[in-house]
Amino acid sequence: MFKRLSAEFFGTFWLVLGGCGSAVLSAAFPSLGIGFLGVALAFGLTVVTMAYACAGISGAHFNPAVTVGLFAGGRFSGKDVVPYVVAQVIGGIAAAAVLYVIASGKAGFDATTSGFASNGYGEHSPGGFSLPACMMSEFVLTAMFLIVIHGSTDRRAPAGFGPLAIGLTLTVIHLISIPVTNTSVNPARSTGVALFQGTWAVQQLWMFWVVPLIGGAVGGLIFKFLLAEDTAKS
Repeated sequence: MFKRLSAEFFGTFWLVLGGCGSAVLSAAFPSLGIGFLGVALAFGLTVVTMAYACAGISGAHFNPAVTVGLFAGGRFSGKDVVPYVVAQVIGGIAAAAVLYVIASGKAGFDATTSGFASNGYGEHSPGGFSLPACMMSEFVLTAMFLIVIHGSTDRRAPAGFGPLAIGLTLTVIHLISIPVTNTSVNPARSTGVALFQGTWAVQQLWMFWVVPLIGGAVGGLIFKFLLAEDTAKS
């Protein structure tokens, strides 16, 4: 279990450092900014790389919504849900701390005023989207993410391509929803940076826990009851 939790810690650490770091640090060079596409690719690539590194150790969840969704889909033991989520959240906070130290090396940086790649809704949505719109985005995209995760790791799927499918899906998710919520679909990712932003991001953090967890569970249940292989004997 220690090795499994360590893998979840480092995987989530890499996801938050790579994804949020690409957004926060690229802002230092507006003329060379990587844009939505660059940030989306950064999130997707962190998942691809760490999934190949850690899938054989922990299953490569790196996300409380994924852990809950895999449990709902019958792929993960309930007794391990809380330890996994704790390891993921600690990994996200540790990555945000490292990112904060790096970003603070530039004169004038302020995590509160910059937003520090935090997720938000309403006036703190990048595109000014309402709370209901942001909830719908996070719910549907997290559910779809779990359907892809279940399907691409199913025994019927082509072997060895699961991490690519999952990482590319996360990239697409970011391309859709960066303008809406700055893309969470991952409570650990949201928590780490919100704690350093320190004001509105913490106040709005509840949504980026509640909705992705529900969406993940629904995605897991959809695959289990509608798409999973029928193992019943005829």
